[in-house]
Amino acid sequence: MDFKANDKGYYGEFGGAYIPELLYANVEELRLRYKEIVAEESFQKEYHQLLKDYVGRPSPLYYATRLSEHYGSHIYLKREDLNHTGAHKINNTIGQILLAQRLGKKRIIAETGAGQHGVATATVCALKGMECIVYMGAKDMERQAPNVARMKMLGAKVVPALSGSRTLKDATNEAIRDWINHPEDTHYIIGSVVGPHPYPEMVAKFQSVISEEMKWQLKEATGNENPDYIMACVGGGSNATGAFYHFLNEEKVKLIAVEAAGMGVDSGHTAATTYSGRKGIIHGSKTLLMQTEDGQIAEPYSLSAGLDYPGIGPLLAHLFTSKRAAFEYVTDEEALKAGFFLAKQEGIICALETAHALAVLEKKKFGKEEVVVICLSGRGDKDLDTYMKHLDTYV
Repeated sequence: MDFKANDKGYYGEFGGAYIPELLYANVEELRLRYKEIVAEESFQKEYHQLLKDYVGRPSPLYYATRLSEHYGSHIYLKREDLNHTGAHKINNTIGQILLAQRLGKKRIIAETGAGQHGVATATVCALKGMECIVYMGAKDMERQAPNVARMKMLGAKVVPALSGSRTLKDATNEAIRDWINHPEDTHYIIGSVVGPHPYPEMVAKFQSVISEEMKWQLKEATGNENPDYIMACVGGGSNATGAFYHFLNEEKVKLIAVEAAGMGVDSGHTAATTYSGRKGIIHGSKTLLMQTEDGQIAEPYSLSAGLDYPGIGPLLAHLFTSKRAAFEYVTDEEALKAGFFLAKQEGIICALETAHALAVLEKKKFGKEEVVVICLSGRGDKDLDTYMKHLDTYV
């Protein structure tokens, strides 16, 4: 099966570019030029140098001894939480800021949910001396205050989105409105594998450094470059896509994508798109998304701001409908329990997003010789306020 986008940006039936006429010139310029620019020797040299010397790649592939003993299998953690800025998001923003420079753009806009993409965008804008405006849901600004402070310290202007549920979906709407009003000088750094073509393909490629490293790291550690399972959480799906990318055609590698069930998949307070969503168009692409009976976008819910999004990227939708990846659903309560357990077992405080992926260890049985890799997409200091509210329950 082919998991690459075609020339129109479709993965199977999902993808494309559903955009207002005012954005057509920007998106078309990006579509026509990004592959050419990314292929340039000078781009590749600067990109990989920054990933090594600025981001700190390769990120470690850590053998989690106590988790492995507890669950009776071989568990490895891909430590994207150790990247500069504390999440996988920096892999993509490094690539896109270099692209924006070469396109002659002077102004950067972005959207963010948990704040990790916003911090990564503000960081690369500071690195390159570019103006930076980050749109963030007002609710997310309250629950991710440390990341708001980081963005401001890095020189970014953080603009609250006050409509709808005041979360990631609404921040994305505001960013698109800004882009429509500033089509000439502005590049929109989208943080996930969502949006109009070529964004899903481009972000996936920048994040594929995760699975590229996993291949040779597993070979060194186990003698086999392919694990039995790869697990990653899914909001829009950028860390999952990066972790899966170089294993998509390795049919023996089982891919498990983990969505936020919130208070339960049937509770009405969930972000489990593949469970409760259906085909539709959101933020410029055709994919699976949560909708009301009359086709309006439904309000998602998750304790984790980074997973609080009503859709998934088109490649993830294709992986779901083609059954190449299995999708699991984890509640707030299960994620919190897994996050506290990892802290006590391995001395790692992970992001709440990542805790959703870890919670699947309680739901499935793995063979004692099987190798399981979990992508630790971000660190948990941004979520300490939430963790502390539940300290007495889980410690």
